[in-house]
Amino acid sequence: MRDKLVVGNWKMHGGLAQNDALLGELRAKWQAPKGRKLAVCVPFPYLWQAQAALSGSAIAWGAQNVSEHAPGAFTGEVAATMLAEFGCTYVIVGHSERRTLHKETDSAVASKAAAAMAAGLVPVVCIGETLAEREAGSTKAVVLRQLDAVLLRLGDRIGETVLAYEPVWAIGTGRNAAPEQAQEVHGLLRRRLGTVGSEVALLYGGSVKPSNAEGLFQMPDIDGGLIGGASLKADEFLAIASA
Repeated sequence: MRDKLVVGNWKMHGGLAQNDALLGELRAKWQAPKGRKLAVCVPFPYLWQAQAALSGSAIAWGAQNVSEHAPGAFTGEVAATMLAEFGCTYVIVGHSERRTLHKETDSAVASKAAAAMAAGLVPVVCIGETLAEREAGSTKAVVLRQLDAVLLRLGDRIGETVLAYEPVWAIGTGRNAAPEQAQEVHGLLRRRLGTVGSEVALLYGGSVKPSNAEGLFQMPDIDGGLIGGASLKADEFLAIASA
């Protein structure tokens, strides 16, 4: 049986004092029930802080992006081997904000996932459709196209990744997919994964709150969540993780 996993995505938020308070509260209050995992993905400058605060605890940490390249002349980029030196377990790749704002292609996302795995990290690969794509009836085609690019690159090693379905229209909008809508896409992804599908944790992301987490997490193919704004508030984040 797959473990449940909840990952916090701080996005471009944080500060030394507030991070200390948040990480300290999470460490003190997270009871780590059997079969449940908790992690936070923080901005690059705070990786050292997450490592210092969470080392020896049941909470993992990671980054929000990674370069597809090995160390070299890539000003402003961060290599997967560098993240590994900070004890990262996870790294988010292909978040819709990266795809939209930084024009990351499906191929680039697949390359980032491969680079992360080569350094011993677990990529959290994000996929999802825009509102226009959903209204056009293209959800299936879009999410399978995004998944297939990673499958083509990783093959059966995709069983070592985490996938996060994040409908773009639900990210930071207060709207979220109904549990049945999310389950429909998660089931589609699970079937596409084939023989390794049972090994892969499929997370849902998009305006997850304590009030809707339980309904989402009860779906058979939803194994947890990738949490944005609510991960910045310890009580809300822990309530979601306990749902």
